[in-house]
Amino acid sequence: MFYNTFILIYGFIISIASIFNAKAAAFIKGRKGLFKELSRTFKEVDAPVAWFHVASLGEFEQARLVIEAFKETYPCHFIYLTFFSPSGYEQRKNYQGVDYISYLPLDTPGNARKLVSFVKPSIVVFVKYDFWYHYLNQVHRRGIPLYCISALFTPKHIFFKSYGGLHRRIPGYFTHLFVQNEASKSLLSSIGIHSVSVSGDTRFDRVVRTLQSPEQYPVIEYFKGDACLMVIGSSWPTDLDLLHAVINQQPEQIKFVIAPHEVDEASLQKLEAGLSGHRLRIKGCSAEEAKKANILIINTMGMLSNIYQYGDFAYIGGAFGDGLHNILEAVAFGLPVIFGNKGLDKFPESLELTEKGGAFPVNTAEELQSIFAKLVTNKGFRAKASAACKAYIKANTGTTALIMAHWKEHYEG
Repeated sequence: MFYNTFILIYGFIISIASIFNAKAAAFIKGRKGLFKELSRTFKEVDAPVAWFHVASLGEFEQARLVIEAFKETYPCHFIYLTFFSPSGYEQRKNYQGVDYISYLPLDTPGNARKLVSFVKPSIVVFVKYDFWYHYLNQVHRRGIPLYCISALFTPKHIFFKSYGGLHRRIPGYFTHLFVQNEASKSLLSSIGIHSVSVSGDTRFDRVVRTLQSPEQYPVIEYFKGDACLMVIGSSWPTDLDLLHAVINQQPEQIKFVIAPHEVDEASLQKLEAGLSGHRLRIKGCSAEEAKKANILIINTMGMLSNIYQYGDFAYIGGAFGDGLHNILEAVAFGLPVIFGNKGLDKFPESLELTEKGGAFPVNTAEELQSIFAKLVTNKGFRAKASAACKAYIKANTGTTALIMAHWKEHYEG
């Protein structure tokens, strides 16, 4: 089977890459001895097990409120959370909302049989579209209720291609799919999958939770003062190629918070090399020092979602690379958002918010300069865009409640 060969080759490539790549090394190290640990752990578990799987950090944020609501509704369950990506696992391996966290072993027939046999889940939930054939097949064959939440499908997905092969079977393995939009439901219907609900994206509920009680950062409050503040979130070097001119040419009444995607020393030095203003890193920075700077670099993880409360508008990175990062965290605080214009079909919120006037995709430095100037100088325009953002968030909350209502009716627990 081509799929099995691909998985084996993928594992071999990761093993070779682990010699010189830290993320690949974490991928390998985190899975070493995992089945012994799973066997030892789950031998002691008498409670029914709810297994949630996420690819990485973004999907974890989509799952988080659902996990917490599930725990509240079914307190006797043992909740097991798996990650595929080291970046997600390393940041959330100490998350206290579940009972056990591990990596997901590579998707081979043997691995899938062993994991499902050890864990013996009573319910399985995969998030968005990190679908692994052998794991899903094992769960389906054993008659275990299997769900997907915040699922998003486009015509480009292999499930809807004539040459999809075994991948075309995967949607049919799910007991029920909770999808983000009508387009996804229609695509599934076209291949005979009808156990589908349009429930939306759980991230809306998550950002509203942050909005209600954000963590306070006095240093950033002092840094902002009375200035207009642009928050640059999850930026990559390709984003900063466009942003450097905007940052380096602005008057003193404009300030910038930059939260780069990578915060290792080499990445930070490269970022700083392109900046000409008075800049500081937030670690070790005092409030008095912050007042005097016009660029504040967030050289630590986990702060960004709360930092948006201090901004007037934002640039969100990633669209020129692996994919646009979470814009909803900024939008929840009413920040109009700018981002690159690549690959946006995978992020329907970016297209929907653009239509509503709260988001502004750009392709060139000139386009960025133009919308930046308008947001800075035209307060009426900025206020209108901000109102569109807040209305968009309000109109799309409630996904977690819809999912839980379905389980209360159909899952015995």
